[in-house]
Amino acid sequence: MKKKISRIVSIALPLLLGVFLIIYMYRQFTPTELEGMKNSFRTADYLYVFISLIIGLTGFWARAYRWKYTLAHIGYTAPMGAKFGAVCITYIMNMLIPRSGEVSRAVAINKYAGVPFDKAFGTIIAERIVDMILLVLVVGLTAILQFDAMQSYLADIPFKQLLFYGTIAGILFLGSVLFFIYSKLGWVQKIKIRIGGLTQGALSVFTMPNKWPFLLLSLYIWFSYVLMFYITIYALPETSGLSFGTVFTAFVIGSIVITFTNGGTGFFPFAIAKILFVYGVPKSAGAAFGWIVWTSQTGQILFLGGLSFLLLPLAYRKK
Repeated sequence: MKKKISRIVSIALPLLLGVFLIIYMYRQFTPTELEGMKNSFRTADYLYVFISLIIGLTGFWARAYRWKYTLAHIGYTAPMGAKFGAVCITYIMNMLIPRSGEVSRAVAINKYAGVPFDKAFGTIIAERIVDMILLVLVVGLTAILQFDAMQSYLADIPFKQLLFYGTIAGILFLGSVLFFIYSKLGWVQKIKIRIGGLTQGALSVFTMPNKWPFLLLSLYIWFSYVLMFYITIYALPETSGLSFGTVFTAFVIGSIVITFTNGGTGFFPFAIAKILFVYGVPKSAGAAFGWIVWTSQTGQILFLGGLSFLLLPLAYRKK
């Protein structure tokens, strides 16, 4: 019963927070701005949104195809359909329960392709490490090239409070790591054994012979993210004239929001509106652009993830 309640809370709380933020932010708009936002939705050219989703689909495919290299290095193979479906499940689960998608992906590939969970999860962790490194590089490059805009955007963030809570979190994390390393408790030793398989998978990306195709696909995945975001600016007249540097900065802000929330629910559109406002885009148009990007990509995730849940058991019923 407690587990069921905990699961419900973990799903409902982020969604409720997102809904609260939507209501709160909408109250900051004047009636004129709300009407302008509605007009942007009505007059948007959704052909560009469709093109962006096609590009996004190639990113899904690249992520699934990239997975074969880490799996092959630890001695396992999986059908492309199973890998693609598991990747789609990752995205939809991360929207429901933050960071649960990686576990769900390992469960799916174990169930439908027979890859051991711990080793599959290790390969996923390896991918996430590479993705996080690329994200940090992108954020760092953007902060250097767009310093003034980023400074204006971050002016209202309470850094002292963040530093305080971050320090506490760091101390707790370090204490947990030291306890895990030096503990002789039986249940800790069992976890260490399980982590052996996970570590093998995680380190595979750095030692496998096909690391260069893996890294090239990693770059393409991020390129597809940027390109689908960039293409969408042409859906609205107010954003169609933005420079690539401006769009790239907005993309970085959106990526950070999605990384640290459940798919950016409630947060993404207004974070985008705020950064675009720094570059002179009206708040109503910026919010409309953010909603168009978030809604289209979320719809794609829900469609592909739901389809994967339905078709994987049918296509791989023997597993």
